[in-house]
Amino acid sequence: MNPQLWNTIALLVAISVVSTIAVRLLLPRILAWRGVWFTWHTRFGPALVFDYQDDDGTPVRLLNVGGTFQSVCYIDEDLLWDPVCEYHRTWALAVHAIWPLRKNGRSKDKNGPLAQKPMRHALVMGGGGFSFPKWMIAYRPDFCCETVEIDPKIVRIAREKLFLGELEHRFCTAETGRLRIAVDDAWGHLQNTCETYNLIVNDAFGGKRPMGGMDTQEGVRKIVQHLAHDGVYVGNVRTPLEGKRAQPLYATQDALREVFAHVWLVPEQPDDPLKLGNNTLIASNVALDLSSIEGVR
Repeated sequence: MNPQLWNTIALLVAISVVSTIAVRLLLPRILAWRGVWFTWHTRFGPALVFDYQDDDGTPVRLLNVGGTFQSVCYIDEDLLWDPVCEYHRTWALAVHAIWPLRKNGRSKDKNGPLAQKPMRHALVMGGGGFSFPKWMIAYRPDFCCETVEIDPKIVRIAREKLFLGELEHRFCTAETGRLRIAVDDAWGHLQNTCETYNLIVNDAFGGKRPMGGMDTQEGVRKIVQHLAHDGVYVGNVRTPLEGKRAQPLYATQDALREVFAHVWLVPEQPDDPLKLGNNTLIASNVALDLSSIEGVR
């Protein structure tokens, strides 16, 4: 990461505790001059949005909230809806493997013409920059996607700076109902909803608390209550693979195994088990062919 950007972020976090009117007026202008979009207040601290490049030199746009990177997306027109993060790519591979794409949501009945099949229903817990919901809307027309984000200002930033608004316009999500956004706590929303989902995606992770405000057992029970009988849970647990800090990952895996017939782990850093990584857990009561996903265990 560019040292200048890190210095900017560090400066912002330090200044964010200062409440003088002068600082509040001048800081956005200073950051804009350096190519950084700035929002003073979000639920989790000041937000920065800025353009950069990934390891291959491809232009990307990053969202940093309170000094922590929360989301990243491509800028190029041909890549707008493609996932940048490795674990989001893993999730995309899993969806394709579990549910091969039905073009236009239609299938041919052996006794008759093309018949319209019902939409599958996905819940994404945690919006942020809406990376995975954007991929689902763009590339999986057989899915509708309900996304829960706790902070309305993050939703606004995603719409204005991270191309969520363009996605909503281009794919007519207001008219089709394929993307619904709830401003709420993701785990509270899951507790209160009456919906049943084919896919539940947990992107509202916290390193030591992958089930948010719930304990692990309670969180897993809520997931099961709202999954279809052949539904699939996909979650992100950000820990190393070994050492004390890996405990939340394996506690979550054990809890899933108590209620699901099949649980798979896809580590992000298999060659460096002490390194922090976004590890994917996939759980279902249906045997799934996930052989297309590299490193699945």
